[in-house]
Amino acid sequence: MATRWWHGRRKGSSRRRNASADAAASVGGGADGDACPGPALSGPALSAAAAPPVATGDPDAGHEAGEVYAAIDLGTNNCRMLIARPEAEGTFRVIDSFSRITRLGEGLSSSGELSQAAQDRTIDALYRCAEKMERRGVTASRKVATEACRRASNGREFLERVYRETGMRLECISAHEEARLALAGCASLLSRQQPYALVFDIGGGSTELLWVKLTDSPFPCVEGFTTLPLGVMTVAEDCGGGDLSLRTYRTVVDHVQTLLQPFELRHHISDHIGQQAGAVQAQMLGTSGTVTTLAGLHLGLSRYDRSLVDGISMGFDDITLLSRGLAAMSHRQRAESPCIGPQRADLVLAGCAILEAICTLWPMGQLTVADRGLREGMLMDLIGLPSARQALTQNHSRAHRDHRDHVSNRKAVV
Repeated sequence: MATRWWHGRRKGSSRRRNASADAAASVGGGADGDACPGPALSGPALSAAAAPPVATGDPDAGHEAGEVYAAIDLGTNNCRMLIARPEAEGTFRVIDSFSRITRLGEGLSSSGELSQAAQDRTIDALYRCAEKMERRGVTASRKVATEACRRASNGREFLERVYRETGMRLECISAHEEARLALAGCASLLSRQQPYALVFDIGGGSTELLWVKLTDSPFPCVEGFTTLPLGVMTVAEDCGGGDLSLRTYRTVVDHVQTLLQPFELRHHISDHIGQQAGAVQAQMLGTSGTVTTLAGLHLGLSRYDRSLVDGISMGFDDITLLSRGLAAMSHRQRAESPCIGPQRADLVLAGCAILEAICTLWPMGQLTVADRGLREGMLMDLIGLPSARQALTQNHSRAHRDHRDHVSNRKAVV
């Protein structure tokens, strides 16, 4: 048994129809290919001047002339999809979206495999995606699976089942490819006032971080990358549920910081924090349900609104106050919050603990919130936007060492 690190449905069958579960993708096929084979990041980046629109088109305009693209992101906790149509050069319009919490990785950290119930829930959601894609007349798509399928002993078998029962071929992409796509999708929010940026994505089963340098080129240069096999679902389950005690919360924060230390030692990120030559040198950008949830709470929204959240900045003091406030709430109180809801109430504290570890280790003072990322990056690839065809660059020797750190991180959690 693994040592814990903390103290202490078929095709044609009837399927559940839950309209409330088909929330807009903003609440916090065609291009099947191999996962990124090595540690070096390469691929598209989003121009700092480009900001993909998120306006929704006419719901009845499913078969207008022109190309229609779809991007599906099957994560440890969510199944999410965007369908878009290209518009002016460098932009696209989202015409449909889908998001459902399926908890594909439920129980994965203890069993090492995807449960039958979790597979059934996820396949049901993928059927819904397929129906929307057909109705919208999708001409090209990319569909990816991330950490849950990477980690599960039966991940490949699950993907084969998905193909048999839905006709969808999902790629199980590497953590490197996942990070590349997330950066491509949200890099437009990076400020050119600071030459460096730490970009992170707290997922259901893993957390990816990129250390990025902004140069005269409109495209970021990736100096370093790491991934932690810890996300909101894995932390919540490993620690006995979502109501983390203060002691357990602090243990998670300390453990995540320990796992991040090799990345800090490799790239000396702390050296770029604060004032140097009269200018702030580094910024922080986060894309995840954790940061968008905190942003919604920060704004006091009675209903989550992506257009108000995407791109805002939050001070670290505000993040700490919000996290402490959530920790003081009961599960029921968190479930009743319009920016959290019952399906995320047991996960948000785990995400806050991971976020606090990042903010404590690298106290940049401000966090820019992105409600965009992986799916937008896939759409840019598919549509072939000029900015998306530029390559991210990375020092290959650094990438190799970061990959070695990632392997060590995995061993430290087992």
